[in-house]
Amino acid sequence: MDKQTVGMLQVVAGAVCWGSLGVLGAALNRLSFEGAEVAALRIVIAAALLLAALPYFRPYLRGLTLRQLPMLAVQSFIGMLGMSLLYFAAVARVGSSLAVALLYTAPVWSLIFARVLLGEGITRGQAVLTVVAAAGVGLTMTGGAAVDAVGIAAGLGSGICYALYGVLGKRAMAGNPPMRVFFTSIGCSALVLLLMPDTWQAFGKLLGQAWPAWLSALALALVGTVAAFALFVKGLEKMPAARASVFTVFEPLTAVLLAALLLGERLGGLQYAGVVLIVAAAVLNALPRRALR
Repeated sequence: MDKQTVGMLQVVAGAVCWGSLGVLGAALNRLSFEGAEVAALRIVIAAALLLAALPYFRPYLRGLTLRQLPMLAVQSFIGMLGMSLLYFAAVARVGSSLAVALLYTAPVWSLIFARVLLGEGITRGQAVLTVVAAAGVGLTMTGGAAVDAVGIAAGLGSGICYALYGVLGKRAMAGNPPMRVFFTSIGCSALVLLLMPDTWQAFGKLLGQAWPAWLSALALALVGTVAAFALFVKGLEKMPAARASVFTVFEPLTAVLLAALLLGERLGGLQYAGVVLIVAAAVLNALPRRALR
């Protein structure tokens, strides 16, 4: 098996792992955990796992200076903490399928923020994709009583945070290897969460739960966070980033499939069409820029 094929499989596996976040979060919602509590369990347990693997991360942390910490911390608070809190709030209110579709508006927000913050241009093709994604969001809101505005806003907010994570990452990555950025993203957010009452309440609830809750919480951190990022980064080492981005389409597809099979979530026809438009816009946006002129 050639190197690029291995890289592709690793990226796909990482996307599938990320796709499990919604259904795992929804499973915890059904066990009385709120969205903020699910986010706290994910990040704090992931931080504990990273500390357990500190000998592996230590080489990546060498050379980290106080001057680099502010940008890494901002990226963590927006892209990891903010995205997780809003995403799991959306999962709790509108379900895993719609939440991941709204999260996947991130590439469109990235275009906007790259223009505003980094001065990058937007082609006509990319502008069209922005309109397509916006139409997709509109279609996801056709579920009547099944969809609430707060859940939609939380889902869009998670996409905005995720986009900022990537845009700010261009600056944070300057002089910082990906594994260092990942470690500080989890670590800084976990430190903030340990100061919040919701975190201790979440772990207090977890202590009184049976093994399905423990398994879901551990899978959130291990499968949906640590393994997902590690697989994606390893895949990026073997193939161009633009091509790798196309294969992240398996994230929303996995989320929708798992939600249907394991949670019995069903969307309306127009809502499924909206999901397709959002995902299509994201995939086309990942293609080489010359294809979008």
